[in-house]
Amino acid sequence: MAVDMSRFSTSATVTDMSNMCDSTSTGVGAWGFELTPEQHQLQRSAIEFARSGLGGSRIQADRDEVFDLDGWRACGRFGVHGMPIPETYGGLGLGLSALLAVMEGLGYGTRDQGLLFSINAHLWTNSIPILKYGTEEQRARYLPGLSSGALIGANGASEPDAGSDVFSMRTRAVRDGDHYVLSGTKTFVTNGPVADLAVVYATVDPRLGATGITAFIVERDTPGMTVSRRLDKMGLRTSPMAEMIFEDCRVPVANRLGREGRGAQVFECSMEWERGCILATCLGAMRRQLEACMAHARSRKQFGRPIGKFQSVANKIVDMKVRLVTCRPLVYRIGLLKDTNRSATEEAAIAKLHVSECFVKSSLDAIQVFGGYGYMTEQEIERDLRDAVGSTIYSGTSEIQRNIIASCLGL
Repeated sequence: MAVDMSRFSTSATVTDMSNMCDSTSTGVGAWGFELTPEQHQLQRSAIEFARSGLGGSRIQADRDEVFDLDGWRACGRFGVHGMPIPETYGGLGLGLSALLAVMEGLGYGTRDQGLLFSINAHLWTNSIPILKYGTEEQRARYLPGLSSGALIGANGASEPDAGSDVFSMRTRAVRDGDHYVLSGTKTFVTNGPVADLAVVYATVDPRLGATGITAFIVERDTPGMTVSRRLDKMGLRTSPMAEMIFEDCRVPVANRLGREGRGAQVFECSMEWERGCILATCLGAMRRQLEACMAHARSRKQFGRPIGKFQSVANKIVDMKVRLVTCRPLVYRIGLLKDTNRSATEEAAIAKLHVSECFVKSSLDAIQVFGGYGYMTEQEIERDLRDAVGSTIYSGTSEIQRNIIASCLGL
């Protein structure tokens, strides 16, 4: 897939963040991490693309839980789905740092965090595991479609009785000749209702614990796999979620992802990438919130002066700025590590913990700055808060991230 991102101009219609270095700055250079000129241009192009192709109010779509398939395909044409995938398999072969810059730009330019969440789930739980652990045949078969957005991926890991304790899953995989027979239920399956394939985890022997877990690529029309009830969520409502039921579902051995019993390693790989990268879009949303609050604090007057002159209001905006400044380097650190083929287990957990909790706090502050207007649906800030709460749960709760960090510290 050849995608020319330069066709999206970087004209003056897009805010040039690098020129905003005074007290109102949200510029990238002011945050302690400097994007390369190429990455900066990609980010600005992503902002313009998001504003023109993914812009507009998402109030009704959020209310009706509408997945923006046209937006998904537009992101595919823009190149988002294929950025970390080598050109050999239809991708762009760009580094993770470049993709993070683009994701931040998309989060800034559109209010559809649900669509961006779906794209992240597709990338980190399907494309990357297949790239890292798939056979050459699997890569050639699935990655071109995943990279272009023609295929939509889902992740079957969590179960009704195995959420955070994912490796005590009960879904069984029994070898039967040149097939495995899968039986069990998966829940909280992001993209489940619209997915063309899913990376599904099952155990070949519950007595083996984590060493019995095996990963499989299961296509949508595989007999025995059913997309069950659609799940209604507090936030990220434009990202569809469902249960998946497997009843004597026969999956070819050729669709096993990695060796038998290696599923835990496949899963941990996908989670490391996801934890470290999925919140780049939230940086963009926090950046948009900050600018909106600053503009409102200058224009909204109470008691004869702009509300930004009141310390109680100004302090909230200052806290939002501090959170953004401290979050950004943590996310881009993951890009630097993965681009140099280094592990980022601890760093990803730190980024996930800090950014998700900061996103919730900044969303609360934004609502307070806007007051009654912030509480109203039409302002679209209350949806930021609902979306932000999810970030402290998905990809491992904040408590799980603390456990991972403690383990890395030898505790």
